[in-house]
Amino acid sequence: MELLLLSNSTNFGGTMFSHAAETFADVSAGAKVTFVPYALADWDGYAERAAAALGAFGVEVVSAHRSSAPERAILDADVVLMGGGNTFRLLDSLYALGVVEKLSRNVREGATRYVGASAGTNVACPTIRTTNDMPICRPPSFGALGLVPFQINLHYIDPDPASTFMGETRAERITEFLEENGCPVLGLYEGSWLRVSGERAAVTGRARLFQRTGGVTFMEGLDVSDLLNITPVFDDGRRPRPGGPS
Repeated sequence: MELLLLSNSTNFGGTMFSHAAETFADVSAGAKVTFVPYALADWDGYAERAAAALGAFGVEVVSAHRSSAPERAILDADVVLMGGGNTFRLLDSLYALGVVEKLSRNVREGATRYVGASAGTNVACPTIRTTNDMPICRPPSFGALGLVPFQINLHYIDPDPASTFMGETRAERITEFLEENGCPVLGLYEGSWLRVSGERAAVTGRARLFQRTGGVTFMEGLDVSDLLNITPVFDDGRRPRPGGPS
């Protein structure tokens, strides 16, 4: 299995995918890339931006939405690039096309190489429960591709001790997830990515690993291959349930 899971497609001051151009070229290995633009509403504009950005690195891009059979374009692709935007909209579109299970199988069996950015990385997880996005639409399920057996939180940002913002920090939101689910969460800062090749998984850049037991671990450029062997558990929270035993 070959995965490149990016926290973001564009770094501040840079161009789309330029920060990961070398790794992107390694994953695509000269093959044509099929772009999936469904996380945004403007498919044409998004596809044109992605094609221009990757064309600068010598990567040829075709967009699935321009095919007369987009589901076949995705399932027959050598390399899929799942673009960012709204995770709920993206997953809803994948379910509408009927490709969730088959694409997952293709990637896990090595028939398709997978690149995700932001929302495209969220849908590579078992569920989309650790997305930062608003549920602007309702997919049939939160269940996603399950290419990795843990959750990822993208665009991770540390709390600002000088901020007067009184809402929950990202770390607090992830802690709430762990109260309800026994599944580690890898927080990827912007500019970072996770590369999975076979049995090896490694982070490039900064990340934080949140676990229900063991607390929070800061990491930079570390091997996280052990995470590929975990079994995620969902909905095992110990909070009191309304109407349940006191």
